[in-house]
Amino acid sequence: MSKNLSKRDAVLLVSENSNFFIENYFGIIKSRAICVPINPALSSNEIKYIIDSLNIKLIFTQNKSNEKIKALNYKDVEIYTDKSELNSSCYEENNNKGAINLKEDVAVILFTSGSTGKPKGVMLTHYNLIYNTNSILEYLKLTKGDRVETVLPFYYCYGTSILHTHFRVGGSLVINNKFMFPQTVVEDINKYNCTGFSGVPSTYQILLRMTNLKDTKLPTLRYITQAGGKLPEIFIKQLIDILKGVDIFIMYGQTEATARLSYLPPNLINEKMNSIGRGIKGTELQVLSSEGNKVKVGETGEVVAQGDNIMKGYFNDKQSTNKVLRKGCLYTGDVAKVDDEGYIYIVAREKNIIKSGGIRISPKEIENVILQIPEVVECAIIGVLDDILGEAVKAFVVLIDNKHSIDFKYILDFCKKQLPSYKIPRYIEFLSTLPKNSSGKILMTKIKQ
Repeated sequence: MSKNLSKRDAVLLVSENSNFFIENYFGIIKSRAICVPINPALSSNEIKYIIDSLNIKLIFTQNKSNEKIKALNYKDVEIYTDKSELNSSCYEENNNKGAINLKEDVAVILFTSGSTGKPKGVMLTHYNLIYNTNSILEYLKLTKGDRVETVLPFYYCYGTSILHTHFRVGGSLVINNKFMFPQTVVEDINKYNCTGFSGVPSTYQILLRMTNLKDTKLPTLRYITQAGGKLPEIFIKQLIDILKGVDIFIMYGQTEATARLSYLPPNLINEKMNSIGRGIKGTELQVLSSEGNKVKVGETGEVVAQGDNIMKGYFNDKQSTNKVLRKGCLYTGDVAKVDDEGYIYIVAREKNIIKSGGIRISPKEIENVILQIPEVVECAIIGVLDDILGEAVKAFVVLIDNKHSIDFKYILDFCKKQLPSYKIPRYIEFLSTLPKNSSGKILMTKIKQ
C-alpha cells in the first residue's frame, strides 16, 4: 500500500453494506486520510469523475465492482478488494503525516447528486462527525444493548449516522441488503431481536402496504426513526396505530449537516403531526424570510441552520458552497412554516413548488390526498408546462397491483372531494415503481424528465 498518503489525500471506498465497508471506512479515517464512500452502482463516468476530481490514488472495492474500476484503466491507482490480503498495517503507515485538526481536517467526503448532473462532494470534518453523533445519541438514548436493523446504505449520510452512533456506544447492526424482498426486513427484526429500525418515506410506505407488518408483533423493537423526506400523514398514523409502545422519531437532515438537523420528540407526534420538530442539541434551526427575518406563525420561509455539524463546504466548488453557506449558516433550500411554539413544518423544496395560474402549490398536499387510497403505494406530484396556467399538476401513481379498478377517473373523483379545483391533477400516469436512488429517495429530477 502507498506510504505517501497524507491527511489531504482521499481514498475511495466502493462497497455495499458489509464488514468490508465498515472495516475500511473506519480504517481510512483512523489513518488520517479522507474516506470517500460511494455507491457501487454509480456509472463508470460518475466514478471516473470522482477519481479525477479528488486525484484518487488508492481504492478499496468489493470484488464485484473491481472489473468496472479496472476497466477505467488508471495505471497509477492501487486497488484492494475484499479478496486481497490485508492487515492492520495498511492503516498505520500514515501516523506521522501530521496531527489532525478536528475542526479543520476533512474526515469524509460524501457525494450528493447535483442538480446540474455533476455530483457534489460534501466535505465533513472529524469534528462534524463527532458533534452530530453526540447530538443523535442524546435524544435516541442509545446504549450498547441497542441493535439496529439496517437497510439504508452506509455511503448515504443517514446510513453513515447509524454506523457512527451504534459503534460509538458499542451497539450492534443487522445488515439487510434485500429490501427488494421487504418481508425479510420485518422477519429480521424479530429473528435478531432488533431494538431499532430506520428508513426513508418509501421504506415505510412499502413496509406498510406490501408486508404483513400490521399483523406482526415486534416485542424487542424500542424505537424507529424516519428522515430523508416527508412521510405522508396517513402512513405516520398507521405506524402509530401498529407500533404501540414503540417510540417513533420523525427527523430532518441533510448531507451538508453531516446527517441530522432536527427531531420531533415521540410524545408530541400526535399533537405536532407533520412537524420535523426543532433543532437537535447544539444546532439552531430558524425559518427566515427572503429579507432574512424570522417568519411569523403561518408565514413561509427557508429553513436555515447553524451548528458544528454544518459541512466545511463542497469539494472544489466555491460557487455552490457560497450559495448555501452564508455567515456560518446553512441555507437548506427547504420551505417551511413554524407554529407558536417554534416547531417547524416543511412545506416543500423550493425547486419543487408548483406555480399554477399565479398560485403556489405544495406537491405534498396533493400526494397526501392520493395516498389515502389504500391501493396506492407511492405517489409523486410535479408541475408540467401549460400554455395557460404556466404549470399544470401531474401525478405519478404506483398501485399495489393491477387487479383492481383504480384508474384516472377514480383518482380524479377522489381528489375532487378533498381539493380545490386548481390543485386537482390534470394528468395522471401509472408506473410500476417510482425512480429512486439507492437510499430509497424518490428521484424527482428523473420524474420531471
